[in-house]
Amino acid sequence: MHLTLNVWRQKNASVEGRMVRYEADDINPDMSFLEMLDVVNWQLIGKGEEPIAFEHDCREGICGSCGMMINGVAHGPRPATATCQLHMRHFKDGDTIYIEPWRSRAFPVLKDLVVDRSAFDRIIQAGGYISVSTGSAPEANSVLVTKQNSDLAMDAAACIGCGACVAACPNGSASLFTSAKISHLALLPQGQPEREGRVIKMVEAMDREGFGNCTMHRECEAVCPKAISVNFIARMNREYLRSLLKGEGLP
Repeated sequence: MHLTLNVWRQKNASVEGRMVRYEADDINPDMSFLEMLDVVNWQLIGKGEEPIAFEHDCREGICGSCGMMINGVAHGPRPATATCQLHMRHFKDGDTIYIEPWRSRAFPVLKDLVVDRSAFDRIIQAGGYISVSTGSAPEANSVLVTKQNSDLAMDAAACIGCGACVAACPNGSASLFTSAKISHLALLPQGQPEREGRVIKMVEAMDREGFGNCTMHRECEAVCPKAISVNFIARMNREYLRSLLKGEGLP
């Protein structure tokens, strides 16, 4: 395959970036999108040019670090698919592809396609954990969890924190990410002791980071590589209201 790539290049966070055109030759249709970028980088290095910086780790659709905008869509044209699991057979020979980093005030560009997603880490640090002393691991059958709650908690826990929801949202909202982390723990017995305080702290942390508000465009759900439902945003809103009514959010 031969492809024309228009890639966002930006040396660092303090300089302006621009789109740069590259011709990608000898691309195997069975390559993943990241493997295609690897080939392009080998060609650039061979010509003495600086390779394109992009994030990756597991390349198995698990870690969430590979996110980028492909032809204006977070993670590319395939639904419920991370960039590393997107294969070149889903493009055509001779295609022109535009590749950009996540676009969000809360995700400043560090270099080329790499953005700083530490805002997500700070939201988790605000309350996305269980800190109460639980002692040793209890017998699994001694803590009863309904099948419905177990399934919902697992669906929420599938969030890999890639940031596609933020990049796709017209408001730059992190509500899908935050709601998945809040719902995961709120649905399980282990998360009950800190349930009210957790949602207040995490929502406040999300607001401090400069993410926009959710107005239910549902673009986040459409691009999420784990197909996480916007129903969790409604659950987060209920959890937040519940905590306020119980006085957890009052000074």
